[in-house]
Amino acid sequence: MCAYRPEQKKALVCGAGGFIGGHLVTRLKNEGYFVRGVDIKNHEHKATDADEFILGDLREQAFCRKITSDTTFDELYQLAADMGGAGYIFTGEHDADVMHNSATINLNMAAVARERGIKKIFYSSSACIYPAVIQTETDNPGLRETDAYPAGPDSEYGWEKLFSERMYLSFMRNYNMDIHIARFHNIFGPYGTWEGGKEMAPAAMCRKVAEAPGGGEIEVWGDGEQTRTFLYIDECLEGIRRLMESKVSGPVNIGSDELISINGLANMAMDIAGKKLSIKHIQGPLGVRGRSSENSYILKALGWRPTAKQIDGMRSTYAWIEGEVKKRA
Repeated sequence: MCAYRPEQKKALVCGAGGFIGGHLVTRLKNEGYFVRGVDIKNHEHKATDADEFILGDLREQAFCRKITSDTTFDELYQLAADMGGAGYIFTGEHDADVMHNSATINLNMAAVARERGIKKIFYSSSACIYPAVIQTETDNPGLRETDAYPAGPDSEYGWEKLFSERMYLSFMRNYNMDIHIARFHNIFGPYGTWEGGKEMAPAAMCRKVAEAPGGGEIEVWGDGEQTRTFLYIDECLEGIRRLMESKVSGPVNIGSDELISINGLANMAMDIAGKKLSIKHIQGPLGVRGRSSENSYILKALGWRPTAKQIDGMRSTYAWIEGEVKKRA
């Protein structure tokens, strides 16, 4: 095990081999933390910046105890989950795995954190916890944190996230733990999954445009008028760190309020690439019709809200994915 300086804060990042977790490790290291990263897999797209990276299965409680047995961590960041984009979450084919795997990880980590005296915990929830019945129009006015109830998530992934929110908050009430929960709204950026069915819409559009020859076509599920907001990874990390340094437990939305259709996202990628392509609409899993983040609470609670323009994040994301496509060619 790597030694740390006595004055360093020590963070355990679960899900450090994933997109957001990998970026979070780098952010914490840049802030001077000693970081132990844990995941069932290595990061697919970049070398980890963690002081230590341990491979293992967080569904196994013995492993969770092992990774917390030799160090007293100041902070735990729990981002590990069985998840993916619409092509993975909304087909219904992975529901049992999604619920079982993610719930087991969260039950294990909450219990082990209590055993080991890790008081300060960040949990990454999702906008998928919001009721589907208030997301039926493309012009979504923005989802407030209080809209979560009466409950009716759009997927089993959302139901598990909502359960785990309540479980962590129960640990806070019963065991005096310092819990901080964020509901992520479609985080994107470089070094994330961009093919294979688990990629999010921004990465999928960038890949399709990068692969298509000029004058060709790309496929978009449904009529493409379904809307979302997408938040660049740097702002997500800023929100996480501000939340953890606050006295706010949440749950708090961490998302953009810049609404865009999937057709608009495809056209944005084309504009960045300088390509004129046609769009072919095909059947596919869609999720809700419209979803946006309402950011009044995060502004009031943290004195900050995301403000970066999506086009800027898409430029960085497209450049990275275009490079990956060229490497594979």
